[in-house]
Amino acid sequence: MALKESEAIVLRTYPLREADLLVTLFTRLEGKVRGVARSAKKSRKRFGGALEPLTFVRAFYEDRERQELARLDAFEVLESPLASEVTYSRAVALGHIAELLDELLPDREANDAVFRLTLSVLSRLRGPEIWMPVTYFELWMTRLVGFLPDFSECVVCGRVLNGSRAYFHVLADGLMCADDKRLASSEMSGESRALAAQMFRAPVESFAAGDWPKAKASDLRKFLMQTLERHIEKKLVTAGMLEKVGG
Repeated sequence: MALKESEAIVLRTYPLREADLLVTLFTRLEGKVRGVARSAKKSRKRFGGALEPLTFVRAFYEDRERQELARLDAFEVLESPLASEVTYSRAVALGHIAELLDELLPDREANDAVFRLTLSVLSRLRGPEIWMPVTYFELWMTRLVGFLPDFSECVVCGRVLNGSRAYFHVLADGLMCADDKRLASSEMSGESRALAAQMFRAPVESFAAGDWPKAKASDLRKFLMQTLERHIEKKLVTAGMLEKVGG
């Protein structure tokens, strides 16, 4: 088989045998690809520091006949998250993006929109401020994978919610009006809904100015995580870790 070349983002690595690593890549060419990096724990020439999660690389790999896993030949680092200080909050945010990509994307299905989204958000995650890029990424990922409901109307009765109070529940598929909300529902503020609409109209760098504390759009992030976890039918490990991060 011919050697393939693609821009890629490293998502996860796992030990495999004594010196090998099992690597999950999000490639621009073919989407999510899983492969084996032979002797990766020993070979700095072929891989070096390119196997850190969320490293942007040029990957060279080969599919093997009747083998599910690709053979990873070499990586060239294009941009590394280690180029900036890795605080605990930033490490959790980076891990969150990697987990979302790994859980939400199917194998071997190219998605250039998600690839471009990921690169743009990673460019804003170089410092200690994490909540804006995390919110932007969660919102757009939920939309791009087809799980985001309409924010403008009640999912139960169809009443228009613009300017009205809106609620969500872990078992509901969208927002509800005050009359149809369930017990133990949470409210999503009009400010958060307006912010979501703005994020769909502007690139991530447009929101870089100003303070963005953890409390800002926290109701939106809670709704997005409940929506994603309901669809994938599992809890996201990094979502719980983010909840414990201060800010």
